[in-house]
Amino acid sequence: MNLLFSHLHPMKPKILQHLHMPPLLATALHQRYDVHPLWEEADPQAFLAAHGADFSGYVTTARFGISEATLALLPALKVISSFGVGAETLPLDAARARGIAVGTTPEVLNDCVADTAFGLVIDVARRLSAADRFVRRGDWLQGQYPLATQVSGKRLGILGLGRIGQVVARRASGFDMEVRYHNRRPNPAVPYAYEATLESLANWADFLVVVSAGGPETRKLVNADVLRALGPKGFLINVSRGSVVDEEALVQALEAGAIAGAGLDVFEDEPRVPARLLALDNVVLLPHLASATLETRQAMAEMVVQNLDAFYASGAVQAGP
Repeated sequence: MNLLFSHLHPMKPKILQHLHMPPLLATALHQRYDVHPLWEEADPQAFLAAHGADFSGYVTTARFGISEATLALLPALKVISSFGVGAETLPLDAARARGIAVGTTPEVLNDCVADTAFGLVIDVARRLSAADRFVRRGDWLQGQYPLATQVSGKRLGILGLGRIGQVVARRASGFDMEVRYHNRRPNPAVPYAYEATLESLANWADFLVVVSAGGPETRKLVNADVLRALGPKGFLINVSRGSVVDEEALVQALEAGAIAGAGLDVFEDEPRVPARLLALDNVVLLPHLASATLETRQAMAEMVVQNLDAFYASGAVQAGP
């Protein structure tokens, strides 16, 4: 779909845009809809109190979502379209109670998030980022770099074998890795072995990859006991949400050598990363970029608009949580 030349609505619905969006998405939204940039308001709450009833649509991101308090100030709201796959920042129950449709952007970011997960697996095990720093410091002139850990043939445990988790598992087959997983319940449609507890999965795995959903149900699911089970030769990879890992327990495990290392794309209080993590050389730290490629962000932008277009044409979004 070409976002820039698609059909315009003859009567443009009024849409609230929560914050700044990628240029392609912003352009497409303004072409189709009467868009108001909420983030430009000096007092957003006062603006909503005065004008909230004017808007039938709301565009946001998975990171920021929309609060129930804001939802209450939008009595005419009919649809929320979110840039991202996560739904933990979206008040789904409150929206459902009011008959508000909610659209997200699943599937289109699976490959890039799985690629990032595997990039972190390889980086932290082979210590590629640390080796790069070693060369830049001039340390190679003083001696050889220490031995690292092989990836091929190892055991990969996946927490959350959903859409993205299954792509991670397929990537693992190219490295001749054995895969097991833990979900709330087994998935009979997949060929991988199920571990009934997260601790038993961590105890079995050389690499524990976290791709579960965020939200209250998974908060600090990866705790000190799970890290202890992963052990001093095990690596933790998190491309899910920072909230899923007990960050203090992780820092302590890394400092004590209770696990071998970690590859992290997400943190508890982004973009603030604990100084103790920054000081460690056995951690790879990324700025929440798992889906941040030109191709994927364009596909996500298109789906945000497609969800709105579908709703205003038929009363239902194209894809949702």
